[in-house]
Amino acid sequence: MGEEATSPLFPTYGRYPIAFVKGEGSRLWDVNGNEYLDLMCGLAVTNLGHAPKQVVDRLKEQLDRLWHTSNLFHIPNQEKLAALLTENSCADRVFFCSTGAEANEAAIKLARRYYQRVLNQPERYEIITFHMSFHGRTLATLTATGQDKVQDGFQPLPAGFVYAPYNDAEAVEKLISSKTCAIMVEMVQGEGGVNPAKPEFVHKLVELCDKYGLLLIVDEIQTGMGRTGKLFAYEHYGIEPDIFTLAKGLGSGFPIGAMLGKEKLAEAFSPGSHGSTFGGTPLATAAGIATLETMLKDRVPQRAAEMGQYIVSTLSDRLAGNPLVKEVRGMGMLIAIECRQPAAELITAIHEERVLVIPAGPNNIRLAPSLVIEKADVDHGIDVICGVLAKKAAAAV
Repeated sequence: MGEEATSPLFPTYGRYPIAFVKGEGSRLWDVNGNEYLDLMCGLAVTNLGHAPKQVVDRLKEQLDRLWHTSNLFHIPNQEKLAALLTENSCADRVFFCSTGAEANEAAIKLARRYYQRVLNQPERYEIITFHMSFHGRTLATLTATGQDKVQDGFQPLPAGFVYAPYNDAEAVEKLISSKTCAIMVEMVQGEGGVNPAKPEFVHKLVELCDKYGLLLIVDEIQTGMGRTGKLFAYEHYGIEPDIFTLAKGLGSGFPIGAMLGKEKLAEAFSPGSHGSTFGGTPLATAAGIATLETMLKDRVPQRAAEMGQYIVSTLSDRLAGNPLVKEVRGMGMLIAIECRQPAAELITAIHEERVLVIPAGPNNIRLAPSLVIEKADVDHGIDVICGVLAKKAAAAV
């Protein structure tokens, strides 16, 4: 089912030769009726599984009432979702958009404008990010991304970003200058290989922000909404970022993103300073409300913490001694099996057993299952993965 040379689509994706037409819970069905166990959730998006009833019901109700007006008018669903988010986080204000890249773009713009328009420090516009980070595909967010392959072919890149090694606070401090306005970091580098931040590193970043008067921006696009075992990953570290961003899991597959920040930043985003035509529509925020209410009611983050620990420990035990495997790591239900060789061939072999996993960097097999996946499905997925890796290891001898 891959795109042929005659396809009208731009070939921006290296697609697997599978096309899905139906999803329910942790299952997907392709155009030929084949059933797959989904351990990737559309890149950590369908955190409540495919087509969760609570979200479907809320969307159907909203579809019959109102789809779109404009952000020139009040949208009650926005107010409700923003209240739910701020009541359950360290943030005071919310800006809604449609994607993670948009949310990060808003965070970058807010940080710059806060210094230039509120603090009257126009020389401060530079943001420190990290090697192997990933923040999006717009020109600003791909420049914030510390990966050459993401930036390739898009020069000249916007000025205002410098990069430090991840988990190296000393290197960060050396990059701070009179131009610096913020540090932007993921608590777990998802696309960079599922690399969790060390607690001492995160706490040192907070100290540096306090010492030099910087904003701390936490990119929670992949880690937010229960994925790491808490509603937001920053909670694991006992910190309060000035700004954090959400998307992927916020709408259970319906496009929605959000940028959240402290009250002191509200003045910087005055009317006309930023916007998004489709940001926070009645439909998108209905999906977000249903998703967040379900997560809170059913204690989904806590379940993710418990199941994630089970997956990591079980994989670690069963893959111990496999010469292809270097390490199993993760946080909550964002997990990587780091291999001693490129993972692409291994992932394809797992797909052939009708279990869906994805890469995270060249040598990692990434698992990002539904946070409500049944244990029997987890065990089946582990059996398949371990079986494929055992067979590949034996064949390599």
